[in-house]
Amino acid sequence: MAIEILNYTAIANECKQLVTLLQRYTDGKGNGIYQTDINQLEFTRESSVSTALHDVCEPILAIIVQGKKEVLLGEETYSYGAAQYLVVSIDLPLNGFVVEATPDKPYLGFKLNLESLILSDIIAQTNLNTPKKENSVRGLFVSDASLQLLDCAIRLTQLLDTPQDIPILAPLIIREIYYRLLIGEQGEAVRQIATSGSNMQRIAKAIKLIKANFTKPMRVEELARQASMSASSFHQHFKSVTSMSPLQYQKQLRLLAARRLLLAENFDAANAAYQVGYESPSQFSREYSRMFGAPPIKDIQRLRTA
Repeated sequence: MAIEILNYTAIANECKQLVTLLQRYTDGKGNGIYQTDINQLEFTRESSVSTALHDVCEPILAIIVQGKKEVLLGEETYSYGAAQYLVVSIDLPLNGFVVEATPDKPYLGFKLNLESLILSDIIAQTNLNTPKKENSVRGLFVSDASLQLLDCAIRLTQLLDTPQDIPILAPLIIREIYYRLLIGEQGEAVRQIATSGSNMQRIAKAIKLIKANFTKPMRVEELARQASMSASSFHQHFKSVTSMSPLQYQKQLRLLAARRLLLAENFDAANAAYQVGYESPSQFSREYSRMFGAPPIKDIQRLRTA
């Protein structure tokens, strides 16, 4: 019990140190996502609870330093707060909400893009291979941050004060962060990102094909063949990794693309629907309302006045 209390106190202190650092780098800049001088590293700041942010998220490590957030993947909700982290190990369409933030105590997040080549190299050096009997694991998970992981995050952030050190030291600390993830409680899921022939990599290959051709009719049998799986096995593994079917995944990509056309390029709903592959404007409107909570015109009006 005493060891647990000491560890909790140490983690809380590390988190406070990260809060101080991130506030210093984001104060006076308003809400938003801020790219740092370290290519893979971004900070997020929000001073109030946020509406849903719908997007396709590529592989990342996201540590909450202060505040709380919820992420929706299909019908599943993931909640996490300070000193917890989320890893997305495969491209996934997500809805994110900041659920705890105030001007005096803003939501602060540390986000690091994950690169499979670096993970592969560390796996090769450490023999952290995926077991032969591999289970398909969800491409998103939430865990408590260890003291060692938070220490890595602090040291990486502190490099922003000495930019001359970034080219040499940042890659070393990033490798250490990857190593901490690989040996952590969700190590199997992280290993599958970079293990050749893993179910995760096979599904990732199929996702790239879906993303490249999302406006066209889907041929699931061809996707299964490209993933070297039977159609039934492909369906099972795809849903295990993404929480949705290939058709549901394609639908979310289409609706996200249509929303961008409506918002940024002033398309009307019918033209946006056809542009992303819908043949029926009424079906598009129904599915758009279901995903974004309002018909296309009302949703775009709401976004422009938010």
